[in-house]
Amino acid sequence: MNKKQLGRRLIQILVVLFGISFFTFGLTYLSPGDPAEIMLTECGNVPTPELLEQTRAELGLDKPFLIQYGTWLKGVLTGDMGTSYSMKVPVVEKLTSCFWPTLKLALFSLIIMLAVSIPLGILSAVYQNRWPDYLVRGLTFMGVSIPSFWVGLILLSIFGVTLRWVTVSGGSTDFKSLILPAVTLAFSMSAKYTRQVRIAVLEELRQDYVTGARMRGIRESTILWKHVLPNSMLPLVTLLGISLGSLLGGTAVVEIIYNWPGLGSMAVKAISCRDYPLVQGYVLWIALLYMGINLLVDLSYNRLDPRLKEER
Repeated sequence: MNKKQLGRRLIQILVVLFGISFFTFGLTYLSPGDPAEIMLTECGNVPTPELLEQTRAELGLDKPFLIQYGTWLKGVLTGDMGTSYSMKVPVVEKLTSCFWPTLKLALFSLIIMLAVSIPLGILSAVYQNRWPDYLVRGLTFMGVSIPSFWVGLILLSIFGVTLRWVTVSGGSTDFKSLILPAVTLAFSMSAKYTRQVRIAVLEELRQDYVTGARMRGIRESTILWKHVLPNSMLPLVTLLGISLGSLLGGTAVVEIIYNWPGLGSMAVKAISCRDYPLVQGYVLWIALLYMGINLLVDLSYNRLDPRLKEER
């Protein structure tokens, strides 16, 4: 990707972010409920008409929609996304504090998933249509079919209630509390990625260069690890980027089950409390993460596969 293409992509990202911010702000503006009344109620005040009018004026809610959006967008461009109605803290500060637990959970679950899916996918491809292949395919079928929330509840029941190895209440972000949520997320992802690795390895094993290498007497293990595996991993880079973006967005169900203080559980609480500034900031934050990761994946293609480089 040359400088011109990179510049075009950055402009596209800015346009998409502008559209998402406008659409999100519009939905929250049209949603039922008075933010001023919600804010006063959360503070324990009686929302009298005079106090409501004063609070709306302080928040700028008495102004037209475009003026409200322009004021909010100006604040976003300067790093100010407003203040949370329910938590009384700046939105940026709340998003940042919840991002690090989610990042820790996402990376650890991806590591577990890769450690499981890559060996199983290779094993299934190498022993195609034999008992290891049938066993791995059966396990992946079960993994795809079982929902994450059910896995989370079962693991919490076994290791939290029966064995008491972890606290059921959660709320902590230490390594001991990290294991079960990460395993829960990695469980379903491992099943999907094992299938993808199997398909990618099988496609590479059918290529002509593999046949030529075998005819030259190169060992099967050398062909597999030095040629087939690196080439088969390229299609998985995009899937990994998408999975990382989804995990960084916060897996609400798993985070709520384990009371993990991440972005997913924060977003659910913000929606239930009609905390509009926090919801708007969260949506914009996730959109930026998704597009940033997608851009990094595209940039990594040129280094992973030199054939994709354009002649300059």
